[in-house]
Amino acid sequence: MSTEKKSFFGVMKSYNKNFWVASGMELFERWAWYGLFAVLALYLTGSTDDGGLGFTHTEKGQIMGIVTAILYLLPMITGVIADKIGYKLSLIIAYVLLMTGYYFMGEVSSYSSVFLVFLWVAIGAAMFKPVASAIITKNTDESNSTLGFGIFYMMVNIGGFVGPAMSSTLRTQYGWKIIFLQASIVIAINLIILILFYKEVSREKKEETIGEAILSSFKNIIEAVKDTRLSVLLVIMVGFWTMFNQLFYTLPTFIEDWVDTSALHNSIAEVSPWLASFMSGGGTSVNPEMLINIDAGAIIVFQLIVSYFVLRMRHVSAMVTGFIIASIGIGITFYTGNGLYTILGIVIFAIGEMMTNPTFSSFIALISPKGKEALYMGTYFLPIFLGNFITTFISGNLYEAWSDKLSLLQSEMAKRAIEMPEITKEFTKNDYFTSASEKLGMSQSEMTQLIWDNYQPNKIWYVIVGIGIVTILALSIYDKLVIRPKEAAAKAGN
Repeated sequence: MSTEKKSFFGVMKSYNKNFWVASGMELFERWAWYGLFAVLALYLTGSTDDGGLGFTHTEKGQIMGIVTAILYLLPMITGVIADKIGYKLSLIIAYVLLMTGYYFMGEVSSYSSVFLVFLWVAIGAAMFKPVASAIITKNTDESNSTLGFGIFYMMVNIGGFVGPAMSSTLRTQYGWKIIFLQASIVIAINLIILILFYKEVSREKKEETIGEAILSSFKNIIEAVKDTRLSVLLVIMVGFWTMFNQLFYTLPTFIEDWVDTSALHNSIAEVSPWLASFMSGGGTSVNPEMLINIDAGAIIVFQLIVSYFVLRMRHVSAMVTGFIIASIGIGITFYTGNGLYTILGIVIFAIGEMMTNPTFSSFIALISPKGKEALYMGTYFLPIFLGNFITTFISGNLYEAWSDKLSLLQSEMAKRAIEMPEITKEFTKNDYFTSASEKLGMSQSEMTQLIWDNYQPNKIWYVIVGIGIVTILALSIYDKLVIRPKEAAAKAGN
């Protein structure tokens, strides 16, 4: 017993200052990113009299989906630049871009300006992303890397949990502007940590130019994806990321439109008034981002337990099981307007995510030819990129046609030949809902139920769960045709 404790503390002492600096900076960077991203869909589509921008869901989908997709392609370039100019300078550039980008996102309001400033933020995030992971890699070895990356990803989830929780309280009490100020301040803390505590280490200088290094990076990716086994796996994983993205892109607005969070607030208040107040930001309805945040909270609490059970399973079996669980969870969240079922669905989805996402990295390593592990791991971001791009249309065009409360209400008013004004800065989205309920002679909740009954906005779950089912079937076939034969051959070789 004492030996194990000594061994654990011995490993902890083996991490140098740069390791802990990088881990801390990851926490704050994720705090800023998810503190904004968890509420971004609500901000973009929110009524202008509440401080939102009043964009359509199609516009929201384009801003969130296309920009975030670009973010996951850029590390192919930014990682090369960081190796050339040094990690400290790369992080300084990243933080300057992020600080200014987050701040100005709260100052612009047109579609084009928001798109461009968010792209500015994405470039900063793309500068940060490969550097933080590289610092951890360079400051760990075979004896401590497993625990080291465990600490690193724990920081990811802590930041991903604290950010939305803070944003929920702040935006309810002080309005939307403070969300962007919060993100800028948190990144400023990172910049101070970087300048005071991070020590640049000497690095191997290569003769090739930045342009040549970037070209080489693209060539490596192309070489890897020429392997059919890898490219098919990457296409299959697009399904997971497309389904996962609905948690941040689509579910917040679905909750805002259709889930009665005031009833949920009252139910929670009966058990814990403090928790109800925390989840509502002091209001009377639970904020959608607090429900979404249950995903990160569940990962912090249960990841080690889930990982323990996953270790006893084959990689593919763990992934297939994770897909099945995640599909069930995401289906439940979109199936009803009951807040308790929303919570249940998110917890179930989180369990599936915990089984699938960490296993994917190991799975790529499993099919990588000896000596090409790093080359194949470089393709990890490709399904994330495609998943975000596809989400542009599901969270945007499809949601607006099938599930957007405003669009469906406008259709209902037109069907009843009830004239309504166009939405403008003077006649907002909230004004439209109020006026429509008056003309229908219904309360807001009765009007919402009418639209739900007539249009079934929850039918979007058919598409989202359908993506999960196709992914499960594809991965099962892939296992039978590719992985099991390889495992059998390896076993016979031994």
